[in-house]
Amino acid sequence: MQKSHSEPIDSNITSGENKSFWVASAEPIVFNKLQQDIETDVLIVGGGIAGLTTAYCLVKAGRQVVLVEDGYVGSGETGRTTAHITYALDDRYFELEKIFGEEKARLAADSHMAALEWVGNTIMHENIECHFKRVDGYLFLHPTDKKESLEKEYAATQRAGLPTQMLAQIPSIAAEEGNSCIQFPQQGQFHIMKYLKGLSDAVIRMGGKIYTETKAEDITKEGATANGFEIKANHIVVATNTPINDRVTMHTKQWPYRTYVIAAKVPKGKLTYSLWWDTGDQESKWTSAPYHYVRLEEYDNEFDLLISGGEDHKTGQADDEHIPEEDRYINLIEWTKKRFPAMEEVAYKWSGQVMEPVDSMAFIGKNPGDDNIYIITGDSGNGMTHGTLGGIILTDIITGKENPWVDFYSPSRITLKTTGDYLHEVGNMVAQLVDWITPSDIKKAEELKPGEGGIISAGLKKIAAYRDEENNLHTCTAVCPHLGGILQWNAEEKSFDCPLHGSRFTTEGKVINGPAKSDLKKLEIKQDAEMH
Repeated sequence: MQKSHSEPIDSNITSGENKSFWVASAEPIVFNKLQQDIETDVLIVGGGIAGLTTAYCLVKAGRQVVLVEDGYVGSGETGRTTAHITYALDDRYFELEKIFGEEKARLAADSHMAALEWVGNTIMHENIECHFKRVDGYLFLHPTDKKESLEKEYAATQRAGLPTQMLAQIPSIAAEEGNSCIQFPQQGQFHIMKYLKGLSDAVIRMGGKIYTETKAEDITKEGATANGFEIKANHIVVATNTPINDRVTMHTKQWPYRTYVIAAKVPKGKLTYSLWWDTGDQESKWTSAPYHYVRLEEYDNEFDLLISGGEDHKTGQADDEHIPEEDRYINLIEWTKKRFPAMEEVAYKWSGQVMEPVDSMAFIGKNPGDDNIYIITGDSGNGMTHGTLGGIILTDIITGKENPWVDFYSPSRITLKTTGDYLHEVGNMVAQLVDWITPSDIKKAEELKPGEGGIISAGLKKIAAYRDEENNLHTCTAVCPHLGGILQWNAEEKSFDCPLHGSRFTTEGKVINGPAKSDLKKLEIKQDAEMH
């Protein structure tokens, strides 16, 4: 299994210790660092699928574009996806009808179908070699769900205009005999890093500029600073999934979840290339019912990779279910092996962070209160299509073109029918503040073995401590600089994660996920003193 136990996270490459198959199987996408003051029409912050799609669309529309990424292209959550490209949303269409009504549920379907078509057409037009395939997808019941849920979803997809079918059996899957499923024909999949490379090359070829290892800070309506230089812009797009502008209050409308992925070898020809999803655990304590999602990917001449994900939990709250992060993979392997017995060795494992909006749909458009700052966030488990839609919608807003989806995805929208879920999530957030007064997971730094981390209480202080493989102790404040949450140690990705809004930090305190903008403050402790 591809995993390093000795190297710290290189956040230029990816945001966790475990590298995804996509990152491990592609060359880093690197451009020059910004080294001078510049001016542009549009500044895009973030080099994932949302930022690159926006840059591509705007450059193609004749706009002057500069994109900056604080790591390398794809080093954020885009590089940790499973790359399903689908209009089978991770929230049910019959639930969207309850929240938005039938007409807007159809808008959701139309937009995601359009995003899928846009990706396929762009790959063909730009001749991007990224293993793109059109494949059928199958939605089947989680054991905790009822058959009527599938029937309601099928009826809702039909009302939304989707070409779905109800099947009596689930193709190519074991342990689900006699169970029906909804077939979503002609979905998509690709190798995300190879796709980003193709988009990047096209942006540069058409005159756009991309700077990597260039962190945007102090974002205002005039532009931003990066690497100590000034970037002036008429329009600013924040495409980081977790908006980094202090005046952005989107963290009150969406919630961070951690999701887990394994990639196991399976002999070629054993399985048909497809997408599979279950309907999610209806008994879960989490508002967003965790579900499983599976696909195949090309690997070598002998094997394909079976890529299976799930076992989600709120970021920094794995222990609330008494299932630590590392055990989530064990559960995922067991679930996958039962349904796909042809799977062999697990070659890769990784986790990613998903932002779940309170009403299931992404936030794309003008940042509330701003006229020329735009955001793309709230991927909701459909990052490939939501990120693509971000580029399409923002390009139309900036260029003054009519778009039927602008109001539907507006970050300023209010959906009153989600009040119950909102209050549940806020209650969960408030509950995390008790960590200020609860005992820490370790009492003294001497307990830490090389490669281990944890939270120590020292009087009124909370300390994030990590002992590296050379036995050096690294200590920082365990208080998130965003809104004061107490960080939790993630033993699997070797990071300190905030349970409030999903900010994450390396073992040495460097911020790798927002909304926090600054690193953790270094602290010194006496290693031989017991902490209380």
